[in-house]
Amino acid sequence: MSDTVLQVTDLSTRFSTNDGEVYAVDKVSFTVRRGEMVGLVGESGCGKTTTALSIIRLLPKAGRIAGGSITVNGTDLVRLPENQMRRKRGSEVAMIFQDALSALDPTMRVGEQLCEPLRAHLGMSRPQAMEEAVRLLGLVGIPSPRERLRDYSFQFSGGMRQRVMIAMALSCNPSLLLADEPTTALDVTIQRQILGLMKRLKHESNAGVILVTHDVGVVAEVCDRVVVMYAGRIVESGPTERVFRNPQHPYTIGLLSSSLDFTTDRTGILNTIPGLPPDLVELPPGCFFWPRCKEANDRCKQASPQLLETEPQHRCACFRREEGMDAT
Repeated sequence: MSDTVLQVTDLSTRFSTNDGEVYAVDKVSFTVRRGEMVGLVGESGCGKTTTALSIIRLLPKAGRIAGGSITVNGTDLVRLPENQMRRKRGSEVAMIFQDALSALDPTMRVGEQLCEPLRAHLGMSRPQAMEEAVRLLGLVGIPSPRERLRDYSFQFSGGMRQRVMIAMALSCNPSLLLADEPTTALDVTIQRQILGLMKRLKHESNAGVILVTHDVGVVAEVCDRVVVMYAGRIVESGPTERVFRNPQHPYTIGLLSSSLDFTTDRTGILNTIPGLPPDLVELPPGCFFWPRCKEANDRCKQASPQLLETEPQHRCACFRREEGMDAT
């Protein structure tokens, strides 16, 4: 079996709106290996969640995959008919959504919701599925799991609902797990518990995990590799420690300097990246980041830089870094 569980190649996703075509994801390529957690990081609207939704093919009606391939365990999901893709969801690819309260059905008991994928994908009988549901709730740290099967989602706290979502996502042992901002609405203590749980389960199940987040501190804590996105494109990627110790792209540098986790001087004013992300309907020519970049020159305003390797496994899309590479 290949070590690579996910291969995304030149993925492009578009949204049709009254104002025009939105270039939400533009020729994005990356891989995820088994037992590896990859962080997709960037500001709101940079294409992180759309990339995840494209992988599991749960885009809103206005969205469509306009090009590229998404290969999971050797199968290109882009070309699968919807009835076959439905069988892949949950069994091979699962997703933990940002808002567990909205994702869980308030009219169904938690036990029934956990049993549904087990019966649909694994062919378990109802008694078998119930026993497995008890095991799953215990696995994610919910006390008295057998009794909690009869409860509804609104009877759980925010952290407990997120644990139920994780249990559902892991129920059929998927090869790839997508987690979209799984700790955003939780307090700091519960955040750490959930992140620790995901990290432990990743090792135990050997699944590949994509963590979608705007929090670079979370990525530094739990992710093996990081993919930095801006305006629908990847601007930097590589092993997390290498990228965060030696960021190459001005946008990555800006994200890190805007985070308390990476700011040594906490007595002054926290840095911010000037300006706003571009309108994805009317993207600027050249590098999309140049209107906000202090290092931009005329070349940046005219052409788009390629994602090139600046050091082993570390890639960056910036003309300034290209010039530095040429000089050496």
